[in-house]
Amino acid sequence: MKTFRSSSNTLMWFLGLVVTVLLAACGSDGGGSTQPGTLSVSMTDAPACGYDEVNVTVSKVRIHHSGSADDKAAGWTDITLDPPRTINLLDLNDPTQAPKFALETLGETPLAAGHYTQLRLLLVENSNNPNASPDNYVVLSNIKTVEPLVTPSAIRSGIKLIHQFDVVSGQRVDLLLDFDACHSIVKTGSDKYILKPVIKVIPYPLNGIEGFVDKNLLVSNVIVSAQVNNGEVVRATVPNADGKFFLAHLLAGTAVKYDVVITADDHATAVISGVPVPSSTSITTISDSATPFSLANSLTQAINGTITLDPPDDDGTVIVAAKQTLNPGPTVTVKSQVATVKTDTPATIGDYGYSLTLPIGAPSRGQYGALPITLSATAPDQSAVAKMYVVRGSGQVGTTVYATQTPQPSAKDIVANQTQDFTLSSP
Repeated sequence: MKTFRSSSNTLMWFLGLVVTVLLAACGSDGGGSTQPGTLSVSMTDAPACGYDEVNVTVSKVRIHHSGSADDKAAGWTDITLDPPRTINLLDLNDPTQAPKFALETLGETPLAAGHYTQLRLLLVENSNNPNASPDNYVVLSNIKTVEPLVTPSAIRSGIKLIHQFDVVSGQRVDLLLDFDACHSIVKTGSDKYILKPVIKVIPYPLNGIEGFVDKNLLVSNVIVSAQVNNGEVVRATVPNADGKFFLAHLLAGTAVKYDVVITADDHATAVISGVPVPSSTSITTISDSATPFSLANSLTQAINGTITLDPPDDDGTVIVAAKQTLNPGPTVTVKSQVATVKTDTPATIGDYGYSLTLPIGAPSRGQYGALPITLSATAPDQSAVAKMYVVRGSGQVGTTVYATQTPQPSAKDIVANQTQDFTLSSP
């Protein structure tokens, strides 16, 4: 049976970018009606025993007022993961690891104010085709093989979680699903592994960074991210229909300051530097609806290239990021993507292709402080860094990490260097 690749901490910054953009519109309808509240649901895991991986594929979270409502009853509110997401629960048992800090954000949804008593977690069922890769499976620690997780019929309508919580008008409720992988798997005498979920529902404190972007940006694929350490993406999101964004569940403390990076198609990048999140319950506001952030228009340049793995392998996860260093200011990630295996004829094993479209206008910068925070490309003057990007790659095949890049990455004018090829090698 095929062995599946485990997730790598060296690649987790990218996952932080792609898994937290599932936001739903919330807010006033402009009249005198009561605002809905917002429910956010995340997952974590207690340490497991005997497994290198415990993977479940989540398709939906459902919420209902009544604890006795069945799956066909009226009145359910759904958070739908499209596409469904396979989550290795063992990536969620170390709260010190960025960017998730033992959290997997499943999404959020507006909910009418009121009292709720039931949640259901829906998993994708494994295919009956014996040759198909399972959606739910474990990797055994001793022999490194993949074993499908059987999902009993009793949980196919959703893992029923009875938990009471109140949603207050205009406020957020954050719930954590603590999935105990070790006690959720039963091995039968016929060597089958059955999923019998043990999950606690835990309300937990909310912190983070919130603000608004100009609603005119919403048609331009705007993304807002919180970054540290020269462009490591810790959390990312998209604004809701009102232009509001919220970067939730950030590592707090006086030693951590975040760079909030705002990007949108055909617009220059904006960076707000030095944003603090002092405590596990503090929410830092960097703009309001009266003075939302706006981005300058910008021409763009597409760059592309080939990434070659040495030693060659087509079964890797290869990530490429375009970074820009403000002057003065931080280094931030403007755009990143997973590179794809090239299918040229004849095919060259170990070659991956990428293509990034980047703004060539000068980025704007603002320093955290009293509102409104002013974004400017001229004070200090950022014209010298316009068009200048460093393209960095990282890769992994199984447990082999490809971290050495040749030629060594350096800032280049992307208009003059539209093709950038490089090699990633393992130690």
